[in-house]
Amino acid sequence: MSKPFLSMRPRAEYASDPYNSRGRRIAQAPSAERTPYQRDKDRIIHCSAFRRLKGKTQVFVSHEGDYYRTRLTHSLEVAQIARSIARVLGVDEDLSECLALAHDLGHPPFGHSGEEALAESMEPYGGFDHNAQTLRIVESLEHRYAKYDGLNLTWETLEGIAKHNGPLLQVGESSQKLPWALRALEDWERLELHTFAGPEAQVAAISDDIAYNNHDIDDGLRAGLFTVEEISDQVPVVKSAFDDARKRFPDASEDRIIHEVIRDLIGIMIVDVINETNRRVENAAPKSADDVRALDHAVVTFSDSFREKERPLRKFLFENMYRHYKVNRMMGQASRVVQELFELFIEDPEILPTEMRVMCEGPHNAKTARIICDYIAGMTDSFAIAEHKKLFSVSGYLQS
Repeated sequence: MSKPFLSMRPRAEYASDPYNSRGRRIAQAPSAERTPYQRDKDRIIHCSAFRRLKGKTQVFVSHEGDYYRTRLTHSLEVAQIARSIARVLGVDEDLSECLALAHDLGHPPFGHSGEEALAESMEPYGGFDHNAQTLRIVESLEHRYAKYDGLNLTWETLEGIAKHNGPLLQVGESSQKLPWALRALEDWERLELHTFAGPEAQVAAISDDIAYNNHDIDDGLRAGLFTVEEISDQVPVVKSAFDDARKRFPDASEDRIIHEVIRDLIGIMIVDVINETNRRVENAAPKSADDVRALDHAVVTFSDSFREKERPLRKFLFENMYRHYKVNRMMGQASRVVQELFELFIEDPEILPTEMRVMCEGPHNAKTARIICDYIAGMTDSFAIAEHKKLFSVSGYLQS
């Protein structure tokens, strides 16, 4: 073979070193078989919050159809893209994949509508944020191990979860702007929230953007929320991809053309990220992952020119998918389910399951509200609907 595979690229100087991790909150003996980041990834995959992603909405409520993405399939797709980018850049694949798999653990049922409803309900009690809830899950709510609560993940994984969307604080800024669930963590300052995350976390974050942009095109077309012609008329990069696919496969069915276009767009975005990252690395010359954190800008990102091409796509999806009347109707009902469950539980916590009820401190109490929030945030779409039916319908209760 005349050229080596891209996967044969040597480890980058600025990659996170699994053998030089900042460690875990509770020290553990190293594994002879797995690096610390591989262990983190395995802990994520085996935790109950990860399994529940199967029943949580990406855009469509999970029972709308088996073909649409859920939080679980989305997370797996993000992980695949993150592995590909990390491998070519020479950063740690396991840490990138781990963060991709973990990034949505804290999402409540019913997607962003569920999150908005829960945040509104929790506003008097410290609020709700899904990234902070992910940290709460992996630090305390998962009860798998005899010696400690949570998953006892490495510092690098916790940092990547916290800073999925970049720095949370400016230097000298008050911590009061942080979500309550994050400030409630033991020694949260150790996560250095005023800096960018390490390179692997940045890979996971941009992979999230790549995955949902392209797969929302696929789901939106499948659901009939818009047509190929409509998105092609308004999004030049998509039109170009369809024109190219039809030239290469003139006899292919429309369904196959759509899949080819999605594949091509993902590839185009990955190549742009790799080229832009290499350019930024060459300019900044980081010698370690901490050098990447110390920069005043992200290293792993789209180029400015591609951001311009991507902007019409985001605008189109917002207007024609996320705000489509069919999605609005569905999510309006979903929001009411979350709000009404919260209102009922905060008024009468005695109707909560026993393991939660015994921890509560009465109606309209901040501790009680957080327990209710954890309960609702952990629900799948179908469980939330069933719980609502059971509690608000006599026939639903009798059938339970």
